[in-house]
Amino acid sequence: MSAPVVSRNSTRNSTHVIAQGLVALPGLHSRPVVFVVDEDASVRESLERLISFHGWQPVTFASAHAFLRRPRGVVPNCLVLDFSPSDISGLDLQKRVAIERPDLPIIFIASRIDVRTTVQAMKAGAVEFFTKPFRDDVLVSTIREAIERNRNALGYEAEMQMLRDCYTSLSPRERQVMRLVVSGLLNKQVGGELGISERTVKAHRGQVMQKMNADSLADLVKIAVRLELAPTINPWRLARDVD
Repeated sequence: MSAPVVSRNSTRNSTHVIAQGLVALPGLHSRPVVFVVDEDASVRESLERLISFHGWQPVTFASAHAFLRRPRGVVPNCLVLDFSPSDISGLDLQKRVAIERPDLPIIFIASRIDVRTTVQAMKAGAVEFFTKPFRDDVLVSTIREAIERNRNALGYEAEMQMLRDCYTSLSPRERQVMRLVVSGLLNKQVGGELGISERTVKAHRGQVMQKMNADSLADLVKIAVRLELAPTINPWRLARDVD
C-alpha cells in the first residue's frame, strides 16, 4: 500500500500535533449534533428548541430503535436519552451504544428513577442523570461538556487512524527497522540485528522517517509509543543515537 497522499507542509504540522496528542483536524469544529430519544412528542419539541437556541443541531427520535438505525456521527455529538423507552430499556440501550458507538456520551432524563438504577447508569459511563422536570441551564451545561468529550474522542481516533495508515504504508523491513530504532539501538546495532549493512539501515530509516512524517527520532518515538510499538526505551542510547 502506498503512503497517504498529503502535502508535505500539512503532514509536518500534523505530525507535531499527533505526537503531542492534540486535536487539530478538519471537521471536528463542525456544528455539533445532539440526538434526543424520547417517546413524548412535547419533550422532543421542547428539547429541539432548546438545543437549536444554543447553536447545536437537534436530531430527535421517538424510539431507541429509530436512533440505532441512524449512522454513527462524524461530527461532535451526544445523546439525550429518556431512560424508559418502551422498545429498549435505558440500560440496555446504553450497553448497545457502548459496543457500537463507544465514544458517544449519554445524558439520561427520566420522569422518576431509583438510586440503584442511577448508580448503574453512571458506573456504565453516563455523563449525567436528570429527573424531569430539570433546569434548562443545567442540561445545557451538561450537553456542552458531553459534546467536548466526544470532540476529543473523535479527534483522538482520527489522529490514531492517520498514524495507523502511515504505519501500514511501511514495508515489512521498514517496520523492523522502526521497532529497533525506537528501542534505542544505533544504526550499526540495528544492522547487526537484521543482518544488513549500516548504510542500508540508514536508507530504511530515512524512508521510515518520511512515511511516518517524523522530523526527528523523538517524533518517531512518540508516534511508536502511541501505536504501542515501542518497548521500554533506554534514554542513554537515545542520547547517543545522533547519526
